[in-house]
Amino acid sequence: MLKIKETTGRIQPMQPISLSRVEPSIPALVRIPAGWFLMGCDSGQDNEKPVHRVWIDDFLLAARQVTNAEYDAFLRDTETLPPPFWNDPVFNHPERPVVGVSWHDAARYCQWLSETAGKTPGIKFRLPTEAEWERASRGGRDGALYPWGNAPPQSLAGYVERCAGDWKTGPEPVARAEANAYGLYNMCDNVHEWCSDWYAPEYYAVSPERNPSGPETGGRRASRGGSWRHHIKMSRCAARSSIPPEFKYADYGFRVTGDVEAQVRS
Repeated sequence: MLKIKETTGRIQPMQPISLSRVEPSIPALVRIPAGWFLMGCDSGQDNEKPVHRVWIDDFLLAARQVTNAEYDAFLRDTETLPPPFWNDPVFNHPERPVVGVSWHDAARYCQWLSETAGKTPGIKFRLPTEAEWERASRGGRDGALYPWGNAPPQSLAGYVERCAGDWKTGPEPVARAEANAYGLYNMCDNVHEWCSDWYAPEYYAVSPERNPSGPETGGRRASRGGSWRHHIKMSRCAARSSIPPEFKYADYGFRVTGDVEAQVRS
């Protein structure tokens, strides 16, 4: 039976789930517990208001952003052309997050992962919703601005060194800094992460209370998390962003989500 790391408090970094297949590798997954949380931020941008109570069912989220090494297996297996920046030494370290992927590319990766590797553990992979992402990023700290609390990013140990290092020209290898209380790395930094939702700035005023998944249609897809390209490299948990789904930027990547199916729940 598949074993999933539970999140009952601060946890140690997980080891990847072992499967019989050598490729593709299943990412290390963390079970995010079901529950209520307050989504949004009264002191943030208008698109983060109003703060509203949301219920999220339990789900699985990758502890790390998808890396170049993981994405390479997808490219080779599907004979897909690599994204922009693939051969740029600033971006192509195997453990750096893959960048230059469109929303469509990220969705195809999730489908491929489900079809080629997900059958064994019984997990269907996809992109997280905005609500799932925000709940996971908070790590149980309801109402806090950042995963670690309310202190500004500049006050964190190692922040200046990270800005002067890899972040000066591109993303750093994943999972270099401390994980949040759920054991998730880089939830608010390194690269923006695609979400499954269409984006609408006024969506919170009409969002359903349980498992919101965004508007039915739109012209932009939602994204979350900070970016190495910004002056302030770490975003608040509630901060929202969006771009058209076909865009391919050097600071856009993603992480995968898994639905918790019956045999995994047991």
